[in-house]
Amino acid sequence: MPLSWPLISVIIPAYNCETTIQTALESVLCQTYPNLEIIAIDDGSTDGTRVIIQQLSDQRLRLISQTNAGVSASRNLGIQCSQGELIAFLDADDLWVPTKLMAQFKALQARPAAAVAYSWTDHIDSSGHMLRVGLRCRHTGNVYQSLLLANFLESGSNPLVYRSALETVGGFDPELSHAEDWDMWLRLARLYEFVVVPEPQVLYRMSSESASCNFQQHEVSTLKMLEKTFRGASSIVKSRCLAQFYRYLTFKVLETPLRTVAHRQRGLLALRYWLISIAHYPRFMAQPRVVLSTWLRILRLLLSSTSMLQPL
Repeated sequence: MPLSWPLISVIIPAYNCETTIQTALESVLCQTYPNLEIIAIDDGSTDGTRVIIQQLSDQRLRLISQTNAGVSASRNLGIQCSQGELIAFLDADDLWVPTKLMAQFKALQARPAAAVAYSWTDHIDSSGHMLRVGLRCRHTGNVYQSLLLANFLESGSNPLVYRSALETVGGFDPELSHAEDWDMWLRLARLYEFVVVPEPQVLYRMSSESASCNFQQHEVSTLKMLEKTFRGASSIVKSRCLAQFYRYLTFKVLETPLRTVAHRQRGLLALRYWLISIAHYPRFMAQPRVVLSTWLRILRLLLSSTSMLQPL
């Protein structure tokens, strides 16, 4: 193995993900980057997750089991057990394109001051079909202020990070059930430069089973994280960040196929998030096409006679 290919450790938290873990792992096993170790953390699964991982025969893959402790604890355990100079994280329901790690490694090599490389994200449904393209940000260098306004990395499955940077900022916060990835990226951005790979290389799965679709928990946990982040910060920046977050929640409610939520309940939740977003940043109203489209989608749900949600 050439000395120019340092070991990359890929850490995959896995909890009751028997329907997606194999394709997630296969998207890592087919990476073009030649020097990998893959650490799957079975976080106390009660379904067939562990068996599926064990059936994949590849010397680069290692399975570690723990009692259920959550995604942050799983990632932290993976970091402790890994040996790579660089570390990447993949959620068990997301996918990578084959060139993801290679492109991010080359981006870091081309910008020695950077400690974090990230790519663009696209959104897929539970069957792997494209839902929509994600953000197409090009923030590079000191990205802290931009990252305060929105988590433009979009998921925990995106960046490639130098181990030394992770060790400096500390592990993922186990007290956060959501937004623990955004919290980590912000702590990294305070101290280190980022570099972008302007290609869609992460496929973020949006399904009713996704942890991010428990909107109330997501809201509470993210507000807790932001309160910690914004201690002593400008109230203007905080208000803009909260506006962006509630706007994100609005579209998340409107786009995610939740099969157990009534149309009206879903519409009321989206309406609440949208109004909070506008209250924090009224200038969102200066985007007439977005505003009209959002109001029409919310109104459609509120006026629907169907009792249970079907995908839009």
